[in-house]
Amino acid sequence: MYNTIVVGYDESESSKAALKEASLRVKNKNGKLFLVHAVYFDQEEFAILPSQMEKRFEAGTHVCLQAKKDLNARFGLNGSVESFVCEGEPAAVLADIAQGKKADLIALGTYGRKGLNRLLMGSVTSEVILSAPCDVLVVKRPCAECTGSYTSLLVPFDGSEFSKKAMTRALEMAKAEGTKVTVLYVIPRYEEMMEFYRSESIKKSLMLEAEKVVQQAKDMAAGMGITVATAIREGHASDEIAATAAKLENDLIAMGTYGWKGMSKAIMGSTTNRVISHANCPILVVK
Repeated sequence: MYNTIVVGYDESESSKAALKEASLRVKNKNGKLFLVHAVYFDQEEFAILPSQMEKRFEAGTHVCLQAKKDLNARFGLNGSVESFVCEGEPAAVLADIAQGKKADLIALGTYGRKGLNRLLMGSVTSEVILSAPCDVLVVKRPCAECTGSYTSLLVPFDGSEFSKKAMTRALEMAKAEGTKVTVLYVIPRYEEMMEFYRSESIKKSLMLEAEKVVQQAKDMAAGMGITVATAIREGHASDEIAATAAKLENDLIAMGTYGWKGMSKAIMGSTTNRVISHANCPILVVK
């Protein structure tokens, strides 16, 4: 799985990590990689500096050619990599290329003001997740640690259709690659939202509900002949997901699009986006 990968590349350190992660996977799976560099130039800029458009295309072309040479030298990927330099918003360009090439994954780094630990509101990362026709891998680790493979995967699961999609993808990876899967359910702190007193009977009821949800995930895994580990935590979902992944030393978090408020709105503030902001390992967003 994930043999045809589109990589958003702008020569930043995070995009270099995404490119290495995708390249190693393509090498191991004999897949295909599409290197995409988007040149955005709004009308106001064009009116003031029309010559800059051509310069940006030239620079983008040079960056992609150099990256292809490096990939061939390091990983022997000559013939497995195509590059595109396109005008337009990065998210729209990546989505269009992925659609046209029937890619099964878009890989990119995080784009933001404060490096790998923060996302910029309305960032390219969020916009790509919103518009992508396929799964999106957000690579959050130094380039030196990228391997293209995953041995320990965390799946936040709440029984929703979004989490079931993520669970299915995780089980497919476990089946194909031997990846160890841990299922996490986070009990919400309803009293913080609804101002009610949590009695012992309420606590017991919430735990029983958590166990039922976790059992759904275990049943899904058993149906594919896979045994999964489970964990139940209490607190804010994004905080507990990031903390659990760090504690268990997971090298990938696979999640659905938690917290979306309609496909027309950005996900800043949602659980998915906060996990991307705070987790230290790559995040696979399953569409």
